[in-house]
Amino acid sequence: MRLRALLETEALGLRLLGGEEELDRTVRGVMTTDLRDPSRYLSGGELVLTGLAWRRNSADSEPFVRILASAGVAGLAAGEAELGDIPDDLVTACLRNRLPLFAVNEDVAFATITEYVVRQVSGERAGDLAAVVDRHRRLMTSGPAGGGPDVVLDLLTTDLDLRAWVLSPTGRQIAGAGEPLAPGVCAALASEHLAAVRTGRRGPHRISIQGITYSLFPIRGAGRAPGAPGARDVRESVLSDWLLAVEADAGDWPAERLDLLQGVTQLIAVERDRRDAARTVRRRLAQEVLELVQTGAPPAEIAARLRVAAPVLLPGLGTAPHWQVVVARVDWDGGDIAGGPVAQSLLEEILVDPSVSGPEPADRIAVAHAGDEAIALVPLPAPAGEAGEEKGPDTALHAETLLAAVREPLAAGLADDGRLTLGVSAAVHSAEGLRGALEEARHARRVAAARPGRVCAAGHHELASHVLLLPFVPDDVRRAFTARLLDPLRDYDRRHRAELIPTLEAFLDCDGSWTRCATRLHLHVNTLRYRVGRIEQLTGRDLSRLEDKLDFFLALRMS
Repeated sequence: MRLRALLETEALGLRLLGGEEELDRTVRGVMTTDLRDPSRYLSGGELVLTGLAWRRNSADSEPFVRILASAGVAGLAAGEAELGDIPDDLVTACLRNRLPLFAVNEDVAFATITEYVVRQVSGERAGDLAAVVDRHRRLMTSGPAGGGPDVVLDLLTTDLDLRAWVLSPTGRQIAGAGEPLAPGVCAALASEHLAAVRTGRRGPHRISIQGITYSLFPIRGAGRAPGAPGARDVRESVLSDWLLAVEADAGDWPAERLDLLQGVTQLIAVERDRRDAARTVRRRLAQEVLELVQTGAPPAEIAARLRVAAPVLLPGLGTAPHWQVVVARVDWDGGDIAGGPVAQSLLEEILVDPSVSGPEPADRIAVAHAGDEAIALVPLPAPAGEAGEEKGPDTALHAETLLAAVREPLAAGLADDGRLTLGVSAAVHSAEGLRGALEEARHARRVAAARPGRVCAAGHHELASHVLLLPFVPDDVRRAFTARLLDPLRDYDRRHRAELIPTLEAFLDCDGSWTRCATRLHLHVNTLRYRVGRIEQLTGRDLSRLEDKLDFFLALRMS
């Protein structure tokens, strides 16, 4: 397919701005990007579509165009929706680098151009992918009943004898041809994919699990995903993009087969964007409720919004549900990256109900973001007790359970410069309790943030303990407090090898029981009494007093 054919197709709304002598270039694919450096995703011959979100000033055009030209792309098509007329500096840069430049009318969606190019290119290369495009076009017009990505994957199996699965970044299976993959295999595939993306390796990525080789192809949005406009850094999308896992070794595939699979990922990307757009209503509901809660609106007003939200999130629910609040935050080292949209997309994925099957993701939550936080409003059915009395929900979310199955993939995606922290509130059954639930979830997230690790969570049950207080003690206060109590014991142990610190820990752990502590340490009771006496002499404290025991306990926890 030639560039000239695209220009002559009126339905695409393309207008040539420069490079008429290069219109006989062959188009081998299409890619949508707003990255400042998309080179890792280019293989040559693509028509590149961009909304120009990467352009901050006129100096950005030359480097961007030079990267495209070096990668051997066929041409560049820039949308007019973001900036209106295409900037002159971009036109000049394309002329200088002999890169054909087209303007895309703001009324034409990038998805329309993507589908047209894939259909034309694939029709020239192989009839099987043309069938995929045709079926997918029918899917797009028929909605959820069309079958989603499964239609495309079934054709890969029947026409090319390739078994393939679409996975989320957390390893959740979204679609598949054949038997479902085991959860452990899904997690390993997602981890390998995310690690490869973070290190800048060009796909497809290959991995062998239990003697089977899989090739992994990234699936990126056909347009800018809602909540993350103008993404310029791979970290803004790495935790939300899907992947296509194919049971085959693509290392020795010809270019035509690789191009065909690339076209399949572009088709699935359209479906991915459609599903993401379907979350708009739930996001708006969450944002409205959150604003009411944070501005101190009357409980009656909040309750009215919750009554609107309940049927959307739990269709057919007869009574008002209980609610839980989940707060998540993604932090990156360095760079100007908005953490809120990333956390929002990730929290929506984590909270998808895996027990409900079907072509649509079983969303039962509404997620908003404020600043660097994402805040989820999760409805829980309130089952009736005996005699029709309401009892607390037995479906409440638990912090560690939420992250148990996704910790490995998320850690790979966060790499060495990202961190996810998550807090979960207790369930509440009224609008009056929602404000407290939000604060509870935020406190729990701060407790999780004080822990080591890339992926950490804490729940409301941990807030009734010293665990809540210790992370918020300033470092200088910690050091002064522990030094005053423990440094004399450490110095004595260093000089005499007396093991006073281990003795103190065991004594407190045994609740001050001489017999149990002596047994645990394999000491005579008199030896234990001597050591405790030495601890009291060195510190001026009395371990028979509750206050002094508590001080030592906290000092050991903070040391």
